[in-house]
Amino acid sequence: MKIIYRYLIKNFLGPFVLTFFVALFILLMQYLWKWVDELVGKGLEIYLILELLFYASATLVSMALPLAVLLSSLMTFGNLGERYEIVALKSAGISIGKMMFPLACLVFLISCFAFWYSNYVIPEANVKLKTLLYDIREQKPTLSIEEGVFYTGFDDYTIRVGKKHGDNETIEDVLIYDHSRHQGNTNMTYAKRGTMKMTYDKHYILFTLYDGFYWDENSNQDNGNSRFPLTRARFKEQYKRFDLSSFQIQKTDESFFKSTQQSMPVHELAQQIDTMKREINGLSETAVHSFMNNLYFFNAMIKNDSTFDRFEADTNYCMDSLPLDQRKQIYDFASQSTGSYMNSVSFAYQDVKFRNMSLWGYQIELHRKFTLSLACFLFFFIGAPLGSIIRKGGIGVPLVITVFFFTFYFVISIIGEKVSKGSVIPVAWGMWFSSLILLPMCIFLTYKATVDSAVFSTEAYAKFIKKIKNSKLFNRNKKNENSSVVS
Repeated sequence: MKIIYRYLIKNFLGPFVLTFFVALFILLMQYLWKWVDELVGKGLEIYLILELLFYASATLVSMALPLAVLLSSLMTFGNLGERYEIVALKSAGISIGKMMFPLACLVFLISCFAFWYSNYVIPEANVKLKTLLYDIREQKPTLSIEEGVFYTGFDDYTIRVGKKHGDNETIEDVLIYDHSRHQGNTNMTYAKRGTMKMTYDKHYILFTLYDGFYWDENSNQDNGNSRFPLTRARFKEQYKRFDLSSFQIQKTDESFFKSTQQSMPVHELAQQIDTMKREINGLSETAVHSFMNNLYFFNAMIKNDSTFDRFEADTNYCMDSLPLDQRKQIYDFASQSTGSYMNSVSFAYQDVKFRNMSLWGYQIELHRKFTLSLACFLFFFIGAPLGSIIRKGGIGVPLVITVFFFTFYFVISIIGEKVSKGSVIPVAWGMWFSSLILLPMCIFLTYKATVDSAVFSTEAYAKFIKKIKNSKLFNRNKKNENSSVVS
């Protein structure tokens, strides 16, 4: 029996490893397609791109594992059925359940690993990925000064180069505007020719300008009595240095992203959920107390005022018995109190709504760590029975079935997540809805595989249709139709 178990595990591990990396690659390409606009034109180093791909792929492992389990289990049992090895094992007294037992234990370990990975590795990978992605998005595009185009990449400067030579260093007809005083084009430097070189450490770019002039309209604006509000000077050679630090990637503190929902393990998510619930309950109680305090204050003021001693049961009579200025005072106070209360309630409502959205996000991430791990186990009990029933090896038919079931599971998961965010149903129901849908399928397919059901056999359906055609009821209806036509 151990030899058979080792043989089954060996047949499963090969397709599993292959399909896992294929699925991870497909998911990674989909991720890159989403962020390609943020990466193009930044002049990123190769090591930065590889680091980004590594962290992105690390966050997609928990999604690639269920897909790999489903496809590899289909391929394993499909190949065994196509080569009639399942028939041989059954003739030796080994049932489908016993064949599935060692692989089910292996998949259970994979599910446990998926949960551990989602709980400890993915949060850290998310922190690294979001930090690096934020740094890349904040980085300026690569330095590219084109001919005849005003370049504004440097802070407080605008540069136009009329002509660039083939060496990309010699330039002509250079115009530089200094906007550091934020007063328009009042400071300008022009040169007929020059050179543009980057320093050895790539921290600065140095412009060496020849045969030009300098123009400054506000050089003496601090001196109100100045007789020379304009300065114009010629030069034979001038140097200008521009800082390139803004074009280099800046490292952001990772702690800024450690408080996000995707960057927390289970125990931190549970603590955050409890904190959010207490804050929401406190805000609700504060709004109720505010209403009661306003109502009590208004009633106390009315009752303690000596001008209102003549109030009787009839409110209209009481108000009509008061002078006009006192009635106006009461109405104004009631209007101000009502407006103040409505503003406080509106603010409390918006605050509670925002905190509820955050609470749902934390709850969704908490349940996601369990649902994706359980999906590995459920997908095995879909793939293995289906493979033994259809008995088609290779990758063609299993791939089609895998895409169908995984797409179905993914769509149902998204629907449950979206519905749970809108408080239509509890978050737990929404996140576990896809697993509850798969569970009856797993039970049904496993039962059909263990009893050798021909649920997907075309011959069985052909025999069933033929049996219906040959039944007495069908022949009787056919005779009645023929007799009615003859009459």
